[in-house]
Amino acid sequence: MPAGKAKEKNMIKARLLVLVQMFYEHTDQENPMTGQDILDYLADHNVPANEKTVRGDIQLLQNLGLDIVKIVSRPNLFYWGERQFELPELKLLVDAVASSRFITKKKSNALGKKLAQLASENQRKDLRRHIQATNRVKSENESIYYSVNTVNEAISRRKKIRFQYTEFGPDLKEILRGDGEVYELSPYALLWNEDYYYVVGWSGKHDNVSVFRVDRLYRPVILDEKAVKRPDDFDLDDYSTPIFDMFEGPERVTVKLEVKNELAKYIVDRFGAKLETRQTSDESFTVKVNVSLSPTFYAWVFQFAGGIRIISPNKAIDEYMMMLKSVMEQ
Repeated sequence: MPAGKAKEKNMIKARLLVLVQMFYEHTDQENPMTGQDILDYLADHNVPANEKTVRGDIQLLQNLGLDIVKIVSRPNLFYWGERQFELPELKLLVDAVASSRFITKKKSNALGKKLAQLASENQRKDLRRHIQATNRVKSENESIYYSVNTVNEAISRRKKIRFQYTEFGPDLKEILRGDGEVYELSPYALLWNEDYYYVVGWSGKHDNVSVFRVDRLYRPVILDEKAVKRPDDFDLDDYSTPIFDMFEGPERVTVKLEVKNELAKYIVDRFGAKLETRQTSDESFTVKVNVSLSPTFYAWVFQFAGGIRIISPNKAIDEYMMMLKSVMEQ
């Protein structure tokens, strides 16, 4: 190929790349560009062009499937149309990342900036305002992302994992549970609950299905040993629904609650709407729910200051009263 032809071909390629970047980065429905704007942009980037070449380039990009929208007017206007994520969708994702407890502040900012790259330059200003939309207590554990990936890979490969487990001492510093005790687990699934990741699986130590918070796994590794098969009667939805804040009580029972009408939304938030209820008065109703009897469950009931009452079984009532009495004595 003659040198002149090769140079011209390379120039066309460069011009197309600059145009794609220009449209994606600097235009959207609210911020289109005129033909002259495009020529000025190309000139600023040392890419020679004229009205004819730009028209041909835009037509080529459209033929290749890029959604370059043309608004017929005086002058004509052009902008990048449909994006992989619309601006409202990106706002939701950025807000979710920013408010997530298990994602560190540093990682939230980094992910927010990456998500913002999917928007135009002008749209990013709106997204940056959303990145600072939360002031929640966030995790300081940067290894959580790798732990989630390790657990997920083990589930896919049906392998066991080995790890140590952390908790906190009186000085609020992390320590290893059981003086560094090593756990082995056959992971079945990752759960997201109350803004935390949990792994559910078979624990040989406990000889049953157990749950661990992923951000408290210390140095999880995948073993060559094959995972223990799920019990035939194990159902993830049935298992996870009764657990409050992933605190597994020693026993699951059906509890009957009396609920004031205005608190119905909290029953739905916790247990879902597919429950049978019975109106007992103009002000309240009863509902039966399947729960793990635990201090966490009783604390949940207590927060409503009598608006939600335990009606049965007697075991749950007695344990609740004993817990309240113990607190009063302290």
